[in-house]
Amino acid sequence: MSPVVPSLRAVRAGALAENLGIALDTLRANKLRSSLTVLGVVIGVSTVMAMAAIVQGIREQIVHTIEIAGPTTFYVIKYFSQTPLNPDQLPREVRIRPDLTARDAERISQLPEVDYSAIWAQLFGRLDYRGTRTQMITFFGADERYQEVQGGELVDGRWFTPAELASGAPVVVLDEGMARRIFGYVNPLGERVQVAGRPARVIGLYVPPENIFAPPGQEIGAIIPFRMADQQYTIDKTNALWIVVKPRPGVTVAEAQDAVTVALRNMRKLRPGEPNTFDLITQDQILDTFNSITGIFFLVMIVLSSVALLVGGIGVMAIMMVSVTDRTREIGVRKALGATRRDILVQFLIEAATLTGIGGAIGIAFGLIFGTLVTRVMDIEAGVPIWSAAIAAAVSIAIGIVFGLLPANRAARLEPVEALRYE
Repeated sequence: MSPVVPSLRAVRAGALAENLGIALDTLRANKLRSSLTVLGVVIGVSTVMAMAAIVQGIREQIVHTIEIAGPTTFYVIKYFSQTPLNPDQLPREVRIRPDLTARDAERISQLPEVDYSAIWAQLFGRLDYRGTRTQMITFFGADERYQEVQGGELVDGRWFTPAELASGAPVVVLDEGMARRIFGYVNPLGERVQVAGRPARVIGLYVPPENIFAPPGQEIGAIIPFRMADQQYTIDKTNALWIVVKPRPGVTVAEAQDAVTVALRNMRKLRPGEPNTFDLITQDQILDTFNSITGIFFLVMIVLSSVALLVGGIGVMAIMMVSVTDRTREIGVRKALGATRRDILVQFLIEAATLTGIGGAIGIAFGLIFGTLVTRVMDIEAGVPIWSAAIAAAVSIAIGIVFGLLPANRAARLEPVEALRYE
C-alpha cells in the first residue's frame, strides 16, 4: 500500500478533530443560544422514541395475548370492519345479514372438526357494591371456558355450572383487582354486586394474564353467563357479538373454517354463488388489522414529531446564519492563511451537525426515560427499540447537515478581502 494513503487519512482525521474542537468551542461560547436551538431537535427525537416504545409495547402485548388464545382460534362475526360501525346507521350490506345466535354456536360445536364453539358478547358498564362504584369497565357474557381462551387464573371460587349457563342465572366472576376496589376487606364470594345496574351474585375471582391488552378505561372487570347478558342487557350484535371457535387437535384452521362456512350457509339456506352473510376472522387477521391501525398511529406521531424536528432545523439554520455573520473576520483570516472553500464549508457543516447531534443525544436520553415512564403507566412491558435510537441519531445529524448547508455555503463563498474588512 502507498505510504501517501495513511498520511492523507491522518490529515483528514486531524482536520475533522480540529473542526469538532472549533464547533464545541463555539457552542460553549454561546450556551443559551445553542440550548434554545437544540430544543426542537430534543423534543422531536424524544417524541419519536417514546412513540416507538409505546407502539412496540402494545404490539407485543397483542401478540402475546393471541398466543394465549392459541394461533388456531378463530371467530365468526356478523360483519368484519376495521372500525366499529354505528348500530343505528348500519350500511345495507350489514343490515341484511342475520344476527349470530346461540343456536349457530351450538351447531358449530357439533362439527367433527371443531373442539369448542361458544357465543360471547362484550358489554360496558360499572360495578357497584353498596354505593362504591368503579369507572366504566368492559365485561363479557361468556361461558366456563373463558379462562381457557383468554388465559389468566381463577384464584378463588368457581366458574359457571351448566345449569347457570342454561338458565342465565345472575352470577358473576369478578376480576380480583376490581373486587378489591369495591369490596375492600369484605370477602366478595357470595355477595351481590350491581353489574351495569343488574344484580348478580359473586361466585369467583379471576386474575387476567399480566400481558393481556386492555386500553385505559376499558379494563375487563367481570364475566357473566352469556344467556344472562342476552336476557338482561342490550347487546350490540354487529360490533360486540361473536362466536369463538377452536379446531380439534390435528385439524387445520383452514379445514375448520371450511366446515364452519358450510354449516352456517346450510343453516341460512344460502344458494351456491350467493355471498356469505357472516365473516370469519383469524388471529393473523386481528394482528394485521392491529398493525395497520398502529402503523397509521405511528405515522401520525412521526409527522407531529417531525414538525418539532423541522422547527429545530430552522433554528439551526438561523443560528448558523448569525454565526457566519459574527465570524466573518475569522473566515477572512482563515482564507487568507490558505483555507479553501471546501475547508470552510466542512467546518460549518460539522458545526451544524455537532449542534443537532448533541440535541439528538439528549433527545435519545429523554426518549428512553419518557418511553419507560409511559409504558409503566400504561402497564405494558416494552423497551425502546434500538432501531428508533439509531434512526433518531441519524436524522438529527442529517438535519444539521441539511439545514446547515445554506449558511455553510454562504460562509464558503465569502471573499477574503471583504471578510477582513467586515466590522
